[in-house]
Amino acid sequence: MNATATAAPTERALLQTLDMLSESQQRAIRRIAPHDAATVPTIEARRPVSTFTGEDFFQLEQQRLFRKQAVPITVSARIADPGSAVAHDGYGIPLLVTRDKNGVSHVFLNACTHKGAKLIDGCDVAKGNRLTCPYHAWTFSTDGKLIGAARPETFANLDKSSRGLAELPSREAGGIIWAMLDRHAAPDFSGVDDQLAADFDAFELPGLHVYGHKQFHLDANWKLVLEPFLEGYHVQRLHASTVGPLFADVPNVVDTLGLNIRQISGKMNFTPDCLDIPGENIHASVTHAYNVFPNCVVVTSPYYISVMFLMPTAVDKTTVDYFMLTRRPPDNPKGAELYRKSYEMIVSVFGGEDFYAAQLSHAGLATGAIDDVVYSGLEATIPLYNEILDRVLAN
Repeated sequence: MNATATAAPTERALLQTLDMLSESQQRAIRRIAPHDAATVPTIEARRPVSTFTGEDFFQLEQQRLFRKQAVPITVSARIADPGSAVAHDGYGIPLLVTRDKNGVSHVFLNACTHKGAKLIDGCDVAKGNRLTCPYHAWTFSTDGKLIGAARPETFANLDKSSRGLAELPSREAGGIIWAMLDRHAAPDFSGVDDQLAADFDAFELPGLHVYGHKQFHLDANWKLVLEPFLEGYHVQRLHASTVGPLFADVPNVVDTLGLNIRQISGKMNFTPDCLDIPGENIHASVTHAYNVFPNCVVVTSPYYISVMFLMPTAVDKTTVDYFMLTRRPPDNPKGAELYRKSYEMIVSVFGGEDFYAAQLSHAGLATGAIDDVVYSGLEATIPLYNEILDRVLAN
C-alpha cells in the first residue's frame, strides 16, 4: 500500500508525485544516478578570504548587487490576504510589503509622507485596507495612496495625490516577492527567471501557508551563511547526529535557471525505480535546494518547504528570515504534532548547526590565518555560484 492511501488528512494534502512537478524538474530528477554509480569530481577552486571579510568587497556588493538589481524580499504567503501589510527591516532599510484589496503586492518605503514615521513597526502582519500612521494619524490605503490626513484644513494647498507612499519597483512570481532597494535605480529583474517561477508554481509555493517564521541575527558574512546550502560536503559531517544519515555523500544534479541555481539530490533511500511508484511522495526520496539569486534559499522536505532570506547588514552581520511553509494549517492532532516537531527540528538544525558553523568560519577567517578557502568536488556548486556573482558584480 502506498503512502497516499495511509496518510492522515493533513499529511495527504502535502504529498507531491513526480508528475505534479514541472517538466524541467522531472527531467532533472531522472538524471539522478544510483548512489553506487555516482562519480564525485575532483576540482581545484579557491576563493580569496577578502571576499568574505573585506569591507571594500562588501561595499561593492551593496552598490552593484543589492542596490542595482532586484533582490528577494519575502514569500508571497507572508501577505496572503488582500488588505494585508507587514514591515520588513531585514536589509537595513525600513520597508513595507502590502497586498492591496485587488490582490496586487507592493513594496514601499516604510515612511509616512507627513513626517517620515514608520507606519508599522514590529513583525506582525496588519490586516485591513488602511494603514494609519501612529504619529499624526495620516491614513494610507494598501496600494499606497494617501486617503486621509488629520485636520486637513490646517494644511494650505495639501495635494493628497502627491503624498502617496514612496513605492519601490517590485515583482511577484512563483511565491516570491522581489524589489529594487534603490527606487531611483533602473529596474532590473533579471533574476526573476520564468523556469524558476514555473518550478515554484509546481510546488504550489504561491498558495502555501506560513506555519512558522523565525529571524536570526548572525555574526558572519552572508555568503558564509549561504554556502552550506550550495554543497553536500558538510551534511554527513556537520549534521552527523541529526539529518546527516538521511542523505547520501554524492554530488547533486545542478542546473542554472538564469542567475539562479537548482540542485536536486537523492536521499539515502533513493533508487531510480522509486520514481515510478504510483502515488509516491517525491519529496520523501528527493530533495530540491534552490539559490534564488543572490541570497534566498528554498529547500523541499516531505511535508513542508523551507525558505530563507539571507540579508547582509554589515560585512560580518547577516539577518536571516526563515519561513516554514506548509500546504495548509494542521487540521488534526497528528498533523499538528508532525508540524511542531518538524519546525523545532529544522530551526535547530539550521540555527544550531549551519548558521553556527558560518559564524565559526567567519571568526576563523577574520584572524588572517589563511589567504583563501579551497573547495572540494562535493562543493562544486559554490564556484559556480561565485562565477555568477562575479559576473554580476563586474557589470
